Amino acid sequence: MNPEIPIGLLISEISSYLWPFIRIGAFVIVMPVIGGTFVPATVRLLLGLALTIIIAPALPDYPAMELLSLGGLVMVAQEIAIGVAMGFSVQLVFDAIALGGQIMAMSMGLGFAVFLDSARGVNIPVLGQLFLMLGMLIFLSLDGHLALIRLIAESFALLPISGGGLGATSLPKMLAWSGMLFVVALKIALPAVTALLVVNLSFGVMSRAAPTLNLFAVGFPVAMLLGFVVIFLSMGSLQENVSRFLTDALNFLPLLLER
Repeated sequence: MNPEIPIGLLISEISSYLWPFIRIGAFVIVMPVIGGTFVPATVRLLLGLALTIIIAPALPDYPAMELLSLGGLVMVAQEIAIGVAMGFSVQLVFDAIALGGQIMAMSMGLGFAVFLDSARGVNIPVLGQLFLMLGMLIFLSLDGHLALIRLIAESFALLPISGGGLGATSLPKMLAWSGMLFVVALKIALPAVTALLVVNLSFGVMSRAAPTLNLFAVGFPVAMLLGFVVIFLSMGSLQENVSRFLTDALNFLPLLLER
C-alpha cells in the first residue's frame, strides 16, 4: 500500500521554503558577480534553491499565508523588495568602479574603444570594463560573496518574513547611499583626471606659443601614455578604495533593514 501524504502537511512544508526562496532568489538575481547575465539563469536558480534549503530550517516560525491571497501577494512584493534592495546596494559599488573607469577613459581619449559588458549587456569603454573586472576580483578575494550570503541569512532575523517589509526610512537610506556612486567614481578617477588636466593645460600654453604645432598628433599619444602610467601607479589606491567601499556597503545592509 502506498502511504498517503496529507495535502495540508505537504502545502505547509512547501510554503516554509517558498517564502524564504522569494527573498533569496531576488537577492541572487541582483547580487554582484552571480547576478550578471554571463551566469546562466539555471545556475542562479539552483544557487537560490541551495541557499534556501540551508537557511530555511533555521528560520523562526512565521504566520501561514496563502500565496494567491491578497495578503500573500503583498508579502511576495515585500520579500522581493528586500532581496532586490540588498543586492542593489552592493551592486552600486561596482557601478561606481565602472563609472570611474569610464571617466578616466574619456579623459585619455579612449572613449571610442568600447567593449560589451557581459554583466549588463551594454557597451562600456574598455578601461571601465577593466576596472570592473578588477573590482570583482578584489570582491572575491576578500570573500565578499560569502559575506553577502551571511547577510542574507541574518536578514531574516533583522526583518522576519511577514514583518511588514522595508521600513519608511529605507527609501531615504537607499537614495543617500546611491549618491555614494559618484563619490566613489570620482575618487577612483581623480588621480588620472588631475594629471591629464595638467597635460591639457600645458598643451594649451604650447598652442599659444607655437600655433603651427599639431596638437592632435602630439597631444593624443602623450595623454594616453600618461594616463596608463597614472593608472599603473594608482593600482594600490584602487585596491584600497574598492576594499573600503565594499566594506561600507556590507555595513550598510543591516542599517537598511532597520525599522
